[in-house]
Parts: sequence; structure tokens; C-alpha cells
Amino acid sequence: MTGEVREITGKKWIYSDIVEEHFFSPKNVMCEGKNEGYNGIGEIGSPDCGDIIKIWLKIDPNTEKILDLKWKTFGCASAIASSSILSTMVIGRTIDDAYKITPLEIIKELGGLPKRKIHCSVLGDQALRVAIDNYKNKKK
Repeated sequence: MTGEVREITGKKWIYSDIVEEHFFSPKNVMCEGKNEGYNGIGEIGSPDCGDIIKIWLKIDPNTEKILDLKWKTFGCASAIASSSILSTMVIGRTIDDAYKITPLEIIKELGGLPKRKIHCSVLGDQALRVAIDNYKNKKK
């Protein structure tokens, strides 16, 4: 993290520039009615903080590479930024490689998170695993 506290819309912003980018300009968000052709879906929520994430995966059945990942998140800046950066991290990876992504890797890609917001980063990797498992179960 930059450690810099900036004023954004009249409030103190304590996140890294990367978190700011992915929160204000999130990547790969699912648009309404555009979820056709996705073959893995995962959703997870945290009752502790109220954040919920849903992930849609488009996986090539021949190579098992993730061709696309779309997401929707109901949550704070950390949860939204974590979902966004995760989507950029997994596209092009095999499902086995993507399955191994940890919250620490997501936090590192974001340039850090405040300690009280680290729990928000664990939703993405969990939802991703649920979506991969969903794909594998459909394939059986």
C-alpha cells in the first residue's frame, strides 16, 4: 500500500492506487442478461461482513483454460476490488492453476489491504473454487 491517505469525494481513502482503480473502474463485471455460455457458476457470501460474490466462468472443455470470468459483488471497496483483480488474474489460466490462487496472492496484486478488510479478499478465491467445482460436477 502507498500508506498515503487521500481525500476522495470528501472522505479519507486508505487504499492503494490499484484498489482505487479496481473499485472505481472494475474489470469484467457481469452485465444483466449476458450470462449465456458460461459453464461454471459459483456464489459465496460472508455473514460476518455482508459481502456476497457470484462468479461465472467460461471454460474451454478441451484445454480447461478459463476463457472468461464475469462477476457481481455486493460489498465494500475491498470486496469489489478483490473480485475485479481476481478476474484479471485467472483469465487464460487452467482451472487447476486458478484453483490454487490464495487470498494472499489477491492482496499482493491489490498492493495490500487494511487489516480490517482482509476478510473481503477471501470471498473471491472461494467463489472461484465453487465455480470450478460446479464446472467439474457438470462435466461428470
